Amino acid sequence: MATTYSTRVTASGGRRGEVRSDDGILDLKLAMPKEMGGLGGATNPEQLFAAGYAACFQSATMFLMRGKDIKVDNDMIEVAATVGLDPVEPVGFTLTVTLDVTIKGLPQETAEGFVEAAHQMCPYSKAIRGNVPVTLNVRTVA
Repeated sequence: MATTYSTRVTASGGRRGEVRSDDGILDLKLAMPKEMGGLGGATNPEQLFAAGYAACFQSATMFLMRGKDIKVDNDMIEVAATVGLDPVEPVGFTLTVTLDVTIKGLPQETAEGFVEAAHQMCPYSKAIRGNVPVTLNVRTVA
């Protein structure tokens, strides 16, 4: 099967360097977070992963809802992704993810069904399944 889309981003300087996409649209400085002994003041790999995961997960949820003839706009669903970097013994780190999903206008049980289905469909969820723990929190509002 042919790839629908691909992108290439080059990192230099590690966590204290920069990332740049081949098309130049993404061009960011990186900084070690203060919590890890760095200076902060710039983005980091965990923030970039959280941004991508949140956006992709929101799109998957919207896609599934539209497939059930639910009228969806950009304000109906909000996904906040928290990516944690946890130490692992004897050396290294591992990721954790919490997705806080807020959906307007649906019953709680229905919203939870869409979020679970999106978790099965989202490419980010698929990529880390079985390797990174993901907590799903679903909240509905009127």
